[in-house]
Amino acid sequence: MYRQQKAHFENNNSRESVKDRIVSISKPYVRPIVRGKEVKSVEFGAKCNNIQVDGLSFIEKLSFNAFNEGTRLTHCLKMHRKLFGVDAKKVGGDAGYAGSANRGYCKDRGIQTSFVKRGRPSLEKKENDIIRNELARVRATRMEGSFGTQKEHYGLKRIKARTKLTEILYIFFGIHTANAVQLVRREVNEIAQAA
Repeated sequence: MYRQQKAHFENNNSRESVKDRIVSISKPYVRPIVRGKEVKSVEFGAKCNNIQVDGLSFIEKLSFNAFNEGTRLTHCLKMHRKLFGVDAKKVGGDAGYAGSANRGYCKDRGIQTSFVKRGRPSLEKKENDIIRNELARVRATRMEGSFGTQKEHYGLKRIKARTKLTEILYIFFGIHTANAVQLVRREVNEIAQAA
């Protein structure tokens, strides 16, 4: 912390970039993550890239440093294959995942995506457009809804852990407790329908 502040003072540049900048004395592993949102332009804490299959969330990457989740799509698809033994046929992701490399990867493997089509819009609606719109709708409601549920109901909004490992444990417990509750609800519904 001292070296960081000394270099900051000597360079006399308040906007200089400092590698692994310490922003909290009690949590030196936390890094600022620029989000660009209207209310909070910078957030602090863990950044978590999840995949969601049939309403259940799985952590693909968790880091306290900023990373571009758009570059993680191939890793997510490989994780899906490893967990379930089959390739994904349909993928929903926000605009951050819609880069050329990801589009090409999905096209080569015959994976339908929710990515907005490039080029001029067609006047006629095709079957692929309907699937794309439905994938985008489901992704927006389920995935974003699960983030909100995990934050509000499973303690991920404000984690009060004191160490890095404990904070990671809180995140894992929060996400997987939400999964367990989801599975129990499904089982209760199935039993009710069978009766």
